[in-house]
Amino acid sequence: MIPAIFGLGGPHLTADERAFFREADPAGYILFGRNCVDPQQLRALTDDLRSIHGREHLLVSIDQEGGRVARLRPPHWSPYPAGEAFARLYDIAPASAIEAARANATAMGLELSAMGITVDYHPPLDLRIPGAHDVIGDRAFGADPMQVAALGRAVLEGLAAGGVTGCVKHMPGHGRTDVDTHKALPTVSASAAELEDDLAPFRTLNHALIGMTGHLVFPVWDAENPATLSPAIIRDVIRGSIGFDGLLLTDDIDMEALGGTIPERAARAHAAGCDIILNCWAKMDDMEGICAVLPAMSAATAARLDRALAPTRIAPEIAPQQGELLAKRDALLALAGAAA
Repeated sequence: MIPAIFGLGGPHLTADERAFFREADPAGYILFGRNCVDPQQLRALTDDLRSIHGREHLLVSIDQEGGRVARLRPPHWSPYPAGEAFARLYDIAPASAIEAARANATAMGLELSAMGITVDYHPPLDLRIPGAHDVIGDRAFGADPMQVAALGRAVLEGLAAGGVTGCVKHMPGHGRTDVDTHKALPTVSASAAELEDDLAPFRTLNHALIGMTGHLVFPVWDAENPATLSPAIIRDVIRGSIGFDGLLLTDDIDMEALGGTIPERAARAHAAGCDIILNCWAKMDDMEGICAVLPAMSAATAARLDRALAPTRIAPEIAPQQGELLAKRDALLALAGAAA
């Protein structure tokens, strides 16, 4: 198995993709709006992916946070609010906010599970830092580390109740960025003492089964390399100080924050200590290049992958309690004047 997650070009597998995926045997796949037309089409696509490999548990993933980061949208799928809605409720009723976040995530998990999706890149544990770039912005669960951890825990628990494994991101913290990492490489000049706040939610939830790195330079830890490509940050901060021992993915290596060819980025990230390389844009040359430079998946990574996917389940249809969960969420969010 190749330690990479690949994207797909459209709503159906092409003959070339099918042949390549069968031969390459990637760790899994990531879906975008271009792959999702309606529930029937999407479930057929994810069933097709599983048929290629014959594995009981296959990593089929998506970015479904809610708000502006949602690949599945109405009218075919339910609306979900961004993290800010739960943060506003937390300000006046913390227990209700946690309950709302868990109900929301359970409903989301039930929907994803019925679509054949096993992993959601959610929750972000990045702090909302005043004056920072809004690439995180309203996606964050707040500025207070304890609050972010409490709501993040509720999301992980809710997704798991729906049959889906969540992924904490973006380690060691994306909240202080001054640029969008899709477009450029940020440098975070904060001190080690200041960054303790950023690390705190990840430490609290270091038992999460999957985590994702961020493409940011932290000179206090490594002045040369962004976290994704930094052996020091992955070893000393993510695995060390945070204590994360789950499956560690890169953020999308196609982002312009990183330099070099896509295969070069993949090789550097893997050498730095990332378990799995995330490559989103379904470019056959890039995917073939990644396969050429990466070794076969290690036993340690395979064990982490198995552990991450073991609790997941594929449902035949969306469970009827999803509607009740969404109604409960909306009633709670209404306490703070928030809405889905």
